[in-house]
Amino acid sequence: MHELSIAMSIVEMASEEAERHAPERVTAVHLKLGQLSGVVKEALLSAFELAREQSPLAECALVIDEVPITVACCRCGVERPVVSWQEFRCAICGEPAEDIVHGRELEVSALELQP
Repeated sequence: MHELSIAMSIVEMASEEAERHAPERVTAVHLKLGQLSGVVKEALLSAFELAREQSPLAECALVIDEVPITVACCRCGVERPVVSWQEFRCAICGEPAEDIVHGRELEVSALELQP
């Protein structure tokens, strides 16, 4: 379950940032999670609950923003969603996708701090 190690890394990073902004505390961690990241959202949420216990983030929430898969469509000339995560074709014109633009994200995008 690699989600636990990811959750522990998020807690460690957020705890370090909270120390820099003391006496404020982190009330929420916002995470961008792409559909192709290889991370299961529900497993990460559960692992985060375990990882935050006995830490300065014991009351912190993990807010996950799911990022859909988008590709650079050569025919349309713009970023478009794919038909499905199994079929990497432009959802508008059906052109096979060459470049994935979004969907692999696994990044902390923001921390909410409160005094």
